[in-house]
Parts: sequence; structure tokens; C-alpha cells
Amino acid sequence: MLEVKNLDVSVEGKKILHEVNLKIRHGEACVLLGPNGSGKSTLMQTLVGNPKYRVDKGEIIFKGKDITNLLPNERIKFGLGISFQHPPAIRGVKLIEILKAIINDEEMIRKTAKKYDMKDFLYRDLNLGFSGGELKRSEMLQLMLLKPELSLLDELDSGVDIVNLELIGKAINELLKKDLKPRFRDRSGLIITHMGSIMEYVRTDRAFVMLKGSIVCSGNPEEILESIKENGYEGCVECMTQN
Repeated sequence: MLEVKNLDVSVEGKKILHEVNLKIRHGEACVLLGPNGSGKSTLMQTLVGNPKYRVDKGEIIFKGKDITNLLPNERIKFGLGISFQHPPAIRGVKLIEILKAIINDEEMIRKTAKKYDMKDFLYRDLNLGFSGGELKRSEMLQLMLLKPELSLLDELDSGVDIVNLELIGKAINELLKKDLKPRFRDRSGLIITHMGSIMEYVRTDRAFVMLKGSIVCSGNPEEILESIKENGYEGCVECMTQN
């Protein structure tokens, strides 16, 4: 589904990512763990095509096609979706207007919004005055209607209480069709987190750890998270690489 090869990325002349290699298989839900400032969000912004993030070297292959130089809207049309850690608030643009641009089916919009407790937000300005949990639910609502083949989910467990976190986790499982057997799943996801709280509610298949702009290890999500809790990120890397 997605393969990142030897990726170097810089922002305003400063190199942030170094030789990043990452692969997400068809129908797989992966988690990218790492402390703040490790380069996780930079990787996400690069994958979605933010022009501020310059690819100095490497390739981004999505569904067998090199998308390294595609514009963000071209990547979205090709099947890429994203939820931002800090989505912008836009005065004068209603949430329902954004949702109608995704799918011209008001009945489906209302049904899905009710399911994720966002029905009362449809005619409010996009993200304006939303709490942390409301922002995350707004982002998930948009993805649920867009139904991308690959979802990039940035720090959905940041600034969210337990009730909202459980609801968001259920939405991710539904979005990625985790109720189906692996061979029937046609959507993949990359969940980016530094706390790992969302992993209590989402069934993930594989984890990557990022430190100082590089992927330093990968493996079983539960084992890696437990190692991080016990040894910290640096200790986790030493432990996992030794094994």
C-alpha cells in the first residue's frame, strides 16, 4: 500500500528526517511511536505533500505509484486521507459545507454525525471553539465520509479525555474495517502518537519507533509499547535491537 524509501526531508534548510524507510501493507493498521520532536509529524506532513517540507532524497510509493512530487489534492484524490493534530479553525465556513464537498448525501452526513456525537456541530464554523475531543471527532467524521484507502492519523490521543478517546478508537476501527478478516480489509492506516493511549482502543498490526528523525525499530505493537513504558524510548530501541 505505502512504501517510504530512504527519505531525507528538510524544513527551511534544516534536515529533519534521515534515511526513513517504512512499509505499510494492504489492509494493515500501523502505529508510529516517538517522543515529541522526533520527526513523526514531519513525516506525516511530507506524506500528504505539504510544500513546506522538502524531500531532499528518497521516494514515497503509494499503491505502486511514485507520489513524491504530487500535489496534496492529487494525493487525496488518489486515496490518501489525513487527520491533523491541530486542524485550522475557519470562520464563516460551516462544518456541513466541508462534509458536503466530500459526499453529496445529507442523510448520510447526518447519520454519521449523530453516530459520532457531532450532529449539533454541523452548522457551526469549522473547528471554531471546538474542544480537543470535538476537534478529533470532527476530523474523524470527515475521514469516515471520505473513506480513504490510507488514513494518516496524527496524535488523535493528544488532549482528549477517556470518553472521547474510546469513541475515536471505535471510529478508527470502523474506518479501517478491523471487524473484517485481514484478507477482506481494503483500507490501511498509520496512527501517529507519542503517548500510545489510542492503542488501548485500536487493534494495530505493527509498530514503528522514530527517534531523531529516523525509524530505529519496528515490531509487535504491544511489546514495543510495553518496552517504552519500562525503559523509555532510548532503552526500548536498545532492547528491541538486541533481541
